[in-house]
Amino acid sequence: MIQVNNVTLRFGKRTLFEDVNIKFTKGNCYGLIGANGAGKSTFLKLLSGEIETTHGEIVISKDERVAVLKQNHYEYDQYTPVDTVIMGNSKLYQIMKEKDAMYSKTSFTDEDGIRLGELEAAFAELDGWSAESDAKELLNNLGIPEESHYMLMKDLPNNEKIKVLLAQALFGNPDILLLDEPTNNLDIDAINWLEEFLINCDNIIIVVSHDRHFLNKVCTHIADIDYGKIKLYIGNYDFWYESSQLALKQMKESNRKKEEKIKELQAFIARFSANASKSKQATSRKKMLEKIELDEIVPSSRKYPFIEFKPQKESGKQILEVKKLSKTIDGKKVLDNVSFIVEKGDKIAFVGTNNIAKTTLFKILMGEEKFDSGTFSFGNTITKSYFPQDNNKYFEKEESIVKWIGEFYNIDDETLLRGFLGRMLFSGEEVFKNVNVLSGGERARCMLSKCMLEASNFLILDEPTNHLDLESITSLNNGLIKYSGELLFASHDHQFIETIANRIIEFDEYGKIIDKKCSYDEYLELKKAK
Repeated sequence: MIQVNNVTLRFGKRTLFEDVNIKFTKGNCYGLIGANGAGKSTFLKLLSGEIETTHGEIVISKDERVAVLKQNHYEYDQYTPVDTVIMGNSKLYQIMKEKDAMYSKTSFTDEDGIRLGELEAAFAELDGWSAESDAKELLNNLGIPEESHYMLMKDLPNNEKIKVLLAQALFGNPDILLLDEPTNNLDIDAINWLEEFLINCDNIIIVVSHDRHFLNKVCTHIADIDYGKIKLYIGNYDFWYESSQLALKQMKESNRKKEEKIKELQAFIARFSANASKSKQATSRKKMLEKIELDEIVPSSRKYPFIEFKPQKESGKQILEVKKLSKTIDGKKVLDNVSFIVEKGDKIAFVGTNNIAKTTLFKILMGEEKFDSGTFSFGNTITKSYFPQDNNKYFEKEESIVKWIGEFYNIDDETLLRGFLGRMLFSGEEVFKNVNVLSGGERARCMLSKCMLEASNFLILDEPTNHLDLESITSLNNGLIKYSGELLFASHDHQFIETIANRIIEFDEYGKIIDKKCSYDEYLELKKAK
């Protein structure tokens, strides 16, 4: 159990949390949600002991082991993935290293023999004999091939390093599991496995994630951070969202009725207070009026950007035709005779573990990368907008956001631009911030602003939800559902794909495609049936 008692955390004059009281109990998975900057990751650091409270205390039951999903894979560059995973149980790993060192000695003292006996007993108690096989099983389940298990971490691709750190956190059945964005950069198969693992875990899990489908699948409770407080709700993310919206609606309706009653009483008092025969009734209504209190509606600190894509002109019948497109990079075939036709109304999600193939195809279609063979052609009426996965080249200049967005469209009306940027959550002086120092989320909102202002009838979006908070993802999701043009996009967000796409194209590891006209959930069912 974790008991948070009257916890306050301040950084200088800023109070992040104040008088937080909450209890996390065994057998439950808690989704920790809140606006960007609300303190989700910081709260996990408080729970793990990485930082200390300003006031109050966090009490964890004695002998319970806390495991944390670490973010810096570079600190394990000189270790193998198997060793890195076992390090998740630091006590076991230290025993293993000391035991190995003692066995390598050329001579033994009586004290060495006693110490070795103690180590062997502790090793067995911590299931040390199965540690290596357990670590390898976790790696296999997350999609890391056997041949990578004993390489050095520095030689692994980044997506595999991230999986190793996740396996490290899960290793050894920790009593308390703290996961900050565990689905980031995971493929669908790895996410599905992780969901089942967490659903079947009987310990305390606290997870921060921007993946709504993931939160809905694994969470038994939602811990909502707002205005420095944390409120606990039973149920998953969708239940919390619907409940919070309903509560706000009910409060507004209650206030509306109270306001009508106040106006009615005020009108009666004004009309009859000077009338002797009605004076008693007027006095009675004054007392009633004094007792009516409006519920205080505190607006959430969450802010939803306004995202709407409106094509300037409708696309014609000819949209896009791709014929036998091939591309080899560093001796490996990334695209192999890829052919498909985009039809009117298509919103195509590109899925699968071959992320390089998806990004390469998008770059080729936008003219940013050459191809080896094949052809592709857009219809004459098509206008394109592109959201690249890597947007660094767009933000190299030292210029303000308002100037950056204005230069794209030759607009010199600062009032107009500031109004637009305000709807994308760049308010007040923020519009004068230099674009080369923006965060990942701010850059993503700038790129979405660019796509909206281009008013194209064909969108290509490569992992657009990366770096966005839940509120921005929800707004983008709704904007793309309403979008009347054609769309190609890549994403690892299950709910995002399911609610937008009407066609699925999967790249296999050899650069070939599987093309199905169906929803994402239908596609996954088809795959299971094979």
